Amino acid sequence: MYRKKGEFTAEGIIPYSGEGDTVTITGAAVCTQVGCAYTGDEAVAYAAKQSDVDVVAAYPITPQTIIVERFSEYVANGEVDTKFMAVESEHSAMSACVGSSLAGARVFTSTASQGLALMHEALYLASGLRSPIVMAVVNRALSAPINIHGDHSDMMGSRDCGWIQIYAENAQEAYDCTIQAFKIAEDTRVQLPVSVNLDGFFVSHATESMKVISDEAVTQFLPPRKPLFKVDPTEPISVGGMLLPEYYYEVKRQQEEALRLSKPVVSSIGKEYGELTGRRYGLMETYGLEDADAAIIALGSTCGTVRSVAKQLRAKGKKVGAIKLWVYRPFPIEEFLSSVEDLKALTVLDRAISFGAPYGALCSDIASALQNTGSDLKILNMIYGLGGRDIPTSTIEQVFENTLETAKTRKVSERIKFLDVRE
Repeated sequence: MYRKKGEFTAEGIIPYSGEGDTVTITGAAVCTQVGCAYTGDEAVAYAAKQSDVDVVAAYPITPQTIIVERFSEYVANGEVDTKFMAVESEHSAMSACVGSSLAGARVFTSTASQGLALMHEALYLASGLRSPIVMAVVNRALSAPINIHGDHSDMMGSRDCGWIQIYAENAQEAYDCTIQAFKIAEDTRVQLPVSVNLDGFFVSHATESMKVISDEAVTQFLPPRKPLFKVDPTEPISVGGMLLPEYYYEVKRQQEEALRLSKPVVSSIGKEYGELTGRRYGLMETYGLEDADAAIIALGSTCGTVRSVAKQLRAKGKKVGAIKLWVYRPFPIEEFLSSVEDLKALTVLDRAISFGAPYGALCSDIASALQNTGSDLKILNMIYGLGGRDIPTSTIEQVFENTLETAKTRKVSERIKFLDVRE
């Protein structure tokens, strides 16, 4: 167990001493924030605990296992009133989650890599049946060869499964986004499953200082689930029936509409959470774009490194900026286009390969978003960090320099580049 100053409590929080141990946000009823140190996995488990989850069905897989281990301890200690199902596979875990959600329960699970791949079939079942499940995905490389470290190939393989997809930069965001995810998923305008993604080991196993809010504040922010419909023997309904060509198309169109309409819900809930905690969330976050010629866009933990390097370069007079997507699905197309309208060049960092495609997954979405807009923004796509390979600040700095050069020359020398790979 990682340790900081102070004693490890029964709840798994490690309080630290010094300034800022307790913060009260003005105007927020019952919102005492306690300073602590958590790994990303522990932060997610604690957020799920505070969210008053009815059912957890899960199967262990590195680097996700700690999440359900911690939650199982909460169950064993009587700290939560949750039905915990240790199932025989990830496919079974998602199937149990779908059934529990249809019965009206608030449901949580977590997985990674091959586990997500195994439950791929059931991901479509969850979204198609409009089950507001929350799942933490600790992003990890897919085999073969076997690798347990972090990249985005697992979730990118399921990016079109109809789930809302949120990416956390650090443990604090993993905690905050998990609590918000339940409220987003269960909103009557949405009724869709949500995945909260955190980079394997970089976030899942790194201990960080953060703040958690009180149980009372979470309960105030996230009241008990009120399902629109549920499976109930006393009031029978039909769920998951067969639809032939006459009706299937319309159901899928409704599902797409729900995902599109979830964007203002995500934004409003992020604003509400910000009023409670002082930490504002939404669809995306930008830095330094007010006068930037060149910028980098990324997902997950790399965003912090990109922003840090951008700050250093701006201090030297370089006109650079950074874009972080919190929400990858639904893709925030309008917000993205607004943010890049004054840029001259943009590098897209993809931590996964779309084999045989012109670009990586994120870059493909960005290229599509720019179609028919008349934009002359030059796009560079760079693949990086596969199998957990680190991306140092020196590499990010060179990427910024390359992007600035493209902004100046208006020429893209390579369609796609693989960073820091041995040839």
